[in-house]
Amino acid sequence: MPRVTLPVMLFAAGFGTRMGRLTADRPKPLIRVAGKTLLDHALGLVDDYGADRIVVNLHYLPDQIETHLAGRGILLSHETPDILETGGGLRAALPLLGPGPVFTMNTDAVWRGPNPLRHLADRWDPGTMDALLLCIPKARATGHDGAGDFAIGRDGRARRGAGAVYSGVQIIKPDLLHDIAERAFSLNLLWDRVLAQGRLFAIPYTGQWCDVGRPEGIALAESMLETPDV
Repeated sequence: MPRVTLPVMLFAAGFGTRMGRLTADRPKPLIRVAGKTLLDHALGLVDDYGADRIVVNLHYLPDQIETHLAGRGILLSHETPDILETGGGLRAALPLLGPGPVFTMNTDAVWRGPNPLRHLADRWDPGTMDALLLCIPKARATGHDGAGDFAIGRDGRARRGAGAVYSGVQIIKPDLLHDIAERAFSLNLLWDRVLAQGRLFAIPYTGQWCDVGRPEGIALAESMLETPDV
């Protein structure tokens, strides 16, 4: 039986304000780390996973991303006139993604280790889960400060609180998005509903991950990628 792959939504619409002057004339996903744009770092993982449908959302300086992706068979979800945040952006892209569960992936991180999408897909159980988050143990979360976002129970269920850092990658069933009245909203609203039903799960990532949400994250990510394997 052939392996079934899920469609992937890449978030690339944000303003990148934490990047300061680096995003004055370019969108954050086109910032380069180790000679490759952040967007291409993410797409490399998506291509390795083997997704046959990829959607990228656009808002800030969209023409640059559209030009960068030209000819690559990637579908574009234009958010205009207003940015829709993660939840609203995913809902707007559903006609392009098709029915059923989807991956969502942020484009402001760099990874080293097992493919995060494969890592999640191998553990996805749609019978018990409405969302499965990939989280980073704090010791492996380079460039991220704070107490963490989720604690993971022995049964794999996630609850909010100090613990692991949300990586920006998940598998989620988007059906409940249609019950949210707001046009622009965070996926946190959907997570809260799924959590209340006991169907929000998380697993830890076993490799290395670096947040590139701020300028100093570029050097940290390049150092992580250059570190020899032990």
